[in-house]
Parts: sequence; structure tokens; C-alpha cells
Amino acid sequence: MTAPEPSAAYGLTEPLQNAIAEAEELIANAPFIRTEQDRLEGYEYLSGRIRMAMQTAFDYDLEQPLFVNPTHQFSKQGLDNPDAIYLNAYLREGVEYVIRGRRGTSADLSFQVMGGAYTADAAATSLMAFDDRKLQVEDDGSFEFTYTAEPGAKTLIVREVFNDWDTETRGTITIERPDTLGRPRRPLTQDLLRKKYEVAARSLTGSIQTWFAFPQFFQYQEPVNTLTVPARTPGGLESQFSSIGHYELAEDEALVVEVPRCDDCSYQGFQVGSDWYASTDYETHQTSLTKAQAVTDPDGVMRFVISERPPLDGEPIANWLEATGHRTGSLMLRWQRLERDLTAADGPVVHKVGLDDVRDLLPHTETLSPGGYAERIAARQRAVARRMLS
Repeated sequence: MTAPEPSAAYGLTEPLQNAIAEAEELIANAPFIRTEQDRLEGYEYLSGRIRMAMQTAFDYDLEQPLFVNPTHQFSKQGLDNPDAIYLNAYLREGVEYVIRGRRGTSADLSFQVMGGAYTADAAATSLMAFDDRKLQVEDDGSFEFTYTAEPGAKTLIVREVFNDWDTETRGTITIERPDTLGRPRRPLTQDLLRKKYEVAARSLTGSIQTWFAFPQFFQYQEPVNTLTVPARTPGGLESQFSSIGHYELAEDEALVVEVPRCDDCSYQGFQVGSDWYASTDYETHQTSLTKAQAVTDPDGVMRFVISERPPLDGEPIANWLEATGHRTGSLMLRWQRLERDLTAADGPVVHKVGLDDVRDLLPHTETLSPGGYAERIAARQRAVARRMLS
């Protein structure tokens, strides 16, 4: 085989180079940027979008399917849940797939088949959704099922959600096509690689435009500093409800959110998100809490405080959610693996108050020492590391 000349270039990356430049313009000129921190976070967000675009284009193969993890702490999108591991596999209509795994001890393991894709103009369609209660799980945790992709099916999404980061463990899962198992992959060609770089380019700019538009359909249709009555998550699972909203707070203001602890679900979580419609730093700050992590008052209510500064005399509390420099952002409560429908009585009550007035709404809350709060953050870092590596 003759080696190509050193100066030879195929120009295959040109579409991606152009898309990165376009994506940078979108990020740098986002309409909600107020501060230098906002812009810097945008560039970090861009790195995750590039990572996701390359993974989407190069890691998947319709002939040899596999689950990829496109959303995590280094690649955030779609107000990602800090308590979830997301896995995606791309499907071809009419093809039979075998999904095998071993159930971990996470609070929820769910499966969803999506048709189409999320775009700046429309949401993907949920064609099928269920959790592992529909599976036959053996005593050792193993399970197996087959699925023939129905008309319109494009993606199988698996979500593994953790209520208690310290004790729950990941499971394992694989997907295969029996009709192509044992075959070698297609050989590389210029045409194949050109198509992959073109897919990456479209995915990059498309994902940024999509998540700029998406919260305008939902979160930002609601009055500021409110949360909705719990309802089935649009396009979500049958056993999942959510409550959504957005906030705007001055440095000396806070939101106090009261929500009953729900014992009729395996998972209940609350998070703060940025205007990039992504989770904020949930490893080295406390920007989300589950019912296992939060303190429940004697009356059965969890009372969360969202603020920039520690809410009680400059000291943090157990249920403090840090705004981390974001004067505005998204809010979301989730309930998963529910055993009943929720009503308004299960939902949140929101109070916007001055930071000095927070204590009046927290009758049972005690402050934490700086060292105690640092221990909480250290535990979060260790838990995220275990979840990613296990």
C-alpha cells in the first residue's frame, strides 16, 4: 500500500470547523448573558456540545448498536438531572434488538423509545416508555428483553436515577442486533468519514439552537419565582411527574420552596439550573438535593432555600441550594417511579423573601459549620466519581 503524500488533505473536517465557528457565535451572543461568568460558562457549555456532537457522529453504528452516555457533568444539556445517568442507543425501524443487563440498586431504571428528535421548533415524540417494574428481573438482578423498532423509532433512552448517592449502585446494560452480531464493522472510506463529520456539524449547531429555544416552550412561560402544580412530564415516562419554573433573585434575596416529602415514589429531587438550560455545578456546590439528601421537617415538609449567599447569618443550612452566581435560572422538581398520580397538595409553595427574612420561614432548620458543609461537598464529589467510574 502506498502512503499518501504528507501534504495530502481530504478536507473532511471543514463542515465541523464551520459549525464550531457558528456555534461560538451563538454562545458568545446568547441573549441572556449578563456577566463575564455567564460568557465563560457558555464556552464551557460549548465544549460539552462539541464532545456530544463528536460522540453522536462517531461512536454509534446502526449495524453494531451500543449505548453511549452523551450527557454527564462534562457534557450538559436539556436541564440534565444531576441524579441521573443517561444512555442512548440509535435504532433502525423494523430491526429486532436484544437488551440485557443487571439491575443495580438505583431508585429508578427506565426505558423510553423516542421518535424524531428535539429541535428548536419541536420536541421528540415518546413512542413507548416503561420502568423496570415491567421486566422480569431474576434473583441475581439480571434481565433480558427484545424490542423490534416500530415505525418512527429513532432512539432508545435509558435513565438510571439515584435517590441516595452514598448507598445506591449502578447496574449494567447492553444492546445488540442478532442479525448483525459477529460481523465486522464497515471499512473506513472517505465518504463514510465525510458523512460523520457532517453529522457532527449539524448536531453541534442544532443542539445549541434546540436548548436555547426549549425552555421558552415550558419554563419561561411561567411567572418568575413560581413553580407549577405537579403534572406528567411532557414527553416523559408514565410514572414521572414534574414541577417547573424559573427564578430571578438579587444577591440579598432568596426563594424558600416548601414541598411535602413523597413516600409514594422511589425518587424525588429538586435542582437549580442555569440559563444555558443545563445543570449547574452539582459536584463542588450543592445545587440539587433528593429526598434522601434533604432534611424533612417534623411536619413532613422539605423546605429548600435558593440564594447566592448562605441564608442564615452567613452560615449554610442543610437544604440550601446555591445560586452559584446566577441571578436567573431554571427550577425543576421531579418525582419518579410513582405509585399514584400527584395533586396540587403534593406540589411546592414558593416564597420570595429578603435574605434576612429567611429564618422566619424555617422553624426547624439549624445552620451548619463551614467544616460541616465542606464535608457535604466532599461527599458529593466522591459519589459523582463513583457513579461515573462504576
